[in-house]
Amino acid sequence: MNPKAVQKLSYGVYIVSSKKEGKINGQIANTVFQITSEPPTLAVSINKLNLTHEYIKESRVFTVSVLSKEAPMTLIGNFGFKSGRDIDKFKEVKFRQGVTGAPIVEEKTIAYLECKVIDSIDVITHTVFIGQIIECDTIGEEEPMTYAYYHQIKGGKSPKTAPTYVKEEAKEVKKDRYTCKVCGYIYDPERGDPDSGIKPGTAFEDLPEGWTCPICGASKNEFEKAG
Repeated sequence: MNPKAVQKLSYGVYIVSSKKEGKINGQIANTVFQITSEPPTLAVSINKLNLTHEYIKESRVFTVSVLSKEAPMTLIGNFGFKSGRDIDKFKEVKFRQGVTGAPIVEEKTIAYLECKVIDSIDVITHTVFIGQIIECDTIGEEEPMTYAYYHQIKGGKSPKTAPTYVKEEAKEVKKDRYTCKVCGYIYDPERGDPDSGIKPGTAFEDLPEGWTCPICGASKNEFEKAG
């Protein structure tokens, strides 16, 4: 069986959020899909180890913020590679609370959907929450970010708790590139890091000391030379 076959399926990039006892949290998710149109329902797959899973299970509500192609890696890294048990992910993010009280991300978001859980399916490592849409709207007209665009153009990686995570085989990488030991992000001098103001052509050694991994926020000393 070749697990790479499932990577040919199409996905988007979303921030799924929820609440619990006055607290809020959210995470990056790619497995979000509509099930029915009347009543309008959709499903999300959330890892049981994630704090957002705990919040959805408790409150029985969640929101889905649809990210645009212009969403910076820092925003995706904040919600995808950091834990709400350690930081407040919404501290420096523009958001508002919807009719359910769960947060809606307003930065680089083109649409949102608010749902109440009407059923759930246990799938061993994850739970598929089925929600009825009780409110939704569009915010912008930009193109939505796809998971393929996130990987191929943005150079993003999948966290190990993602439902579509597949361990990547070791492959030869140009020796002027550096790999983040925390999340696997590869810094490519040819590409630079535009989201952080690093121009293409900037060598790793010339990066400012305060520069951090755009995905997980790891410092420069958490990188190692590729190859």
